[in-house]
Amino acid sequence: MQIKGKKGDVKDVSLAQDGVKLIDWASREMPVLKLITERFREEQPLKGLRLAACLHVTTETANLAIALKAGGAEVYMCASNPLSTQDDVAAALDEEESISVFAIRGEDNDTYYRHINSVLDRDPDITMDDGADLVATLHTTRYEKLQGVIGGTEETTTGVIRLNSLAEAGKLMYPIVAVNDAETKHFFDNRYGTGQSTLDGITRATNILWAGKYVVVSGYGWCGKGVALRARGMGANTIVTEINPVRALEAAMDGHRVMTMDEAARIGDIFITLTGGMKAVDRHHIDVMKDGAIIANSGHFNVEIDIEALEEISVGKREARDSVEEYSMQDGRKLFLLGEGRLINLAAAEGHPSAVMDMSFANQALSAEYIAREASGLEKKVYPVPNNIDQEVGRLKLIAMGIDIDVLTDEQKSYLESWNIGT
Repeated sequence: MQIKGKKGDVKDVSLAQDGVKLIDWASREMPVLKLITERFREEQPLKGLRLAACLHVTTETANLAIALKAGGAEVYMCASNPLSTQDDVAAALDEEESISVFAIRGEDNDTYYRHINSVLDRDPDITMDDGADLVATLHTTRYEKLQGVIGGTEETTTGVIRLNSLAEAGKLMYPIVAVNDAETKHFFDNRYGTGQSTLDGITRATNILWAGKYVVVSGYGWCGKGVALRARGMGANTIVTEINPVRALEAAMDGHRVMTMDEAARIGDIFITLTGGMKAVDRHHIDVMKDGAIIANSGHFNVEIDIEALEEISVGKREARDSVEEYSMQDGRKLFLLGEGRLINLAAAEGHPSAVMDMSFANQALSAEYIAREASGLEKKVYPVPNNIDQEVGRLKLIAMGIDIDVLTDEQKSYLESWNIGT
């Protein structure tokens, strides 16, 4: 039974108190965002602004939403993936924080886009996206809502790629800050967060032993680097597939085997896609996979695995366990798809650890403040996170961790800034 929330559309408001406890637990590991929340509550930099956020509705995101509300924003939230919502968290935000949430775990495609449209119905001033579905909807079917939007932020590599394409086509209608590209985001969230949470999701779904397995990591961006590093640390034999020669070279020098997916498909035990593209695992790869191969995706959209081909060439399908679908092939092989091909770290686990999301969401909050202050002077393009914001997030995180670093002396500064001091 679905019980409507006070302001939005959540699964069951009776779950709210469970969600409150989980949100509080996550906040323990988010000291930077806590400091920003305290300042926001005092200064109100977002006062009078409506903010539409299409994000994974998790405990960490909840703390971001609370920070934005503390800053004076009227916050409306929907899910950026049908399987990423924590229903107890959604209920807590809706009931206890009076933040309108339109998100239900497992929602179908129609409900997913109905929820996106629900937040757009609130006439947002700022958008906050994770994969650019909100922005894409604004620029297609909800064009009439663009007039009041002053700016936005984007959280993911996939979303930044989409937005850059939109900007290059001359069709981006407002400035967007690429939060994903902040050093304090992708160096940590993408690498350490995705690395740990992806293995966590696969382990929870399957209870496999990683040691000795041949693990194929498709894509060696920061997410792929993190996954490959963690898999090797668990004793796996790591194989990387890439289309970028420099990244492939880096993977080889990091100690991973590098080969084509055509080669890897024949020997892999576990396949993990993190390319940001589509069909990294294609029909002809599926045709040659070993009996018992496990296929998972940790890229944003469920197009990295050719699920349609898997459905077409299989002769039977059943749920082997939660988040695991068993496909029977005509030749007797069985292949296992995890989490419907969606983000496995959220489909089968809880996403990134709070400590790493602390920096990502600190960037989100400060970038929203930046947009509120500077939007009138920004062009309709994708912007990097201002360096001073990136550095401040790093500084605050070090303070929270009790770490001191060196500071240049005046003499050292003078040397670095000069051109006429040599050997």
